[in-house]
Amino acid sequence: MTPKVSTSAAKVAQSLAGIELFKTLPGPERQALERRCRWRTYAEGEQIIDRENDTQDVFFVVAGLTRVVNYSPGGREVSFDEIGPGGVFGELAAIDGRPRSAAVIARSETLAASLPAATFREMLETHPPIANALLRRLAAVVRESTDRIMDLSTLGAHNRVYAELLRQARESDPKAFETHANRARIHPMPVHSNIAARVSTARETVARVLGDLTRKGILEREADALVILDVGRLTQMVKEFRGE
Repeated sequence: MTPKVSTSAAKVAQSLAGIELFKTLPGPERQALERRCRWRTYAEGEQIIDRENDTQDVFFVVAGLTRVVNYSPGGREVSFDEIGPGGVFGELAAIDGRPRSAAVIARSETLAASLPAATFREMLETHPPIANALLRRLAAVVRESTDRIMDLSTLGAHNRVYAELLRQARESDPKAFETHANRARIHPMPVHSNIAARVSTARETVARVLGDLTRKGILEREADALVILDVGRLTQMVKEFRGE
């Protein structure tokens, strides 16, 4: 589900209670871990970690929203993921000791806690439920990456935008998909440049696609959200181009 973004991350309590990875950790142990963390609030647009950097700390997002990105040699941004409250990033470098595989930027004011790699690995070794939760998270990342590679390999730019809208709607409004509703809401309003970075196309292409879907009665803009009025039709459009 798309995380809710705090409007003032600096005022949020420095607690790991909302971190999904630590939900099985008893309160006293979690509080002891909080004291071992380094806490920092990042401004919107501030870089938290840089690609190819040799640091190995693991970060936990307590409030705000972050974006995982890389840049092509020509400077084009490629977006991999958005991580909000309860999420974790930086774990790959902590596990294998290699340089960072991507950069992470604060998309909004963000409060994050960081742990040294050695402390994080100690947690995995002494708390099997945490290690299992991390394995499930990494498995989900691999599955999503596989789906994305398939979309990039088999769909044209317009259809990749369709698929991305469905993905965002599924995260933002999961109940609509669980109940097989034909209407789903993406909140907050997706940014054209972010969609373009996710599906490897131009921002102008995204604008054209959204405009076309709006004229066809499939999309509707609200003040702070984008509403898919016909989930079934949009889903069918993607399936047709996938050959399903």
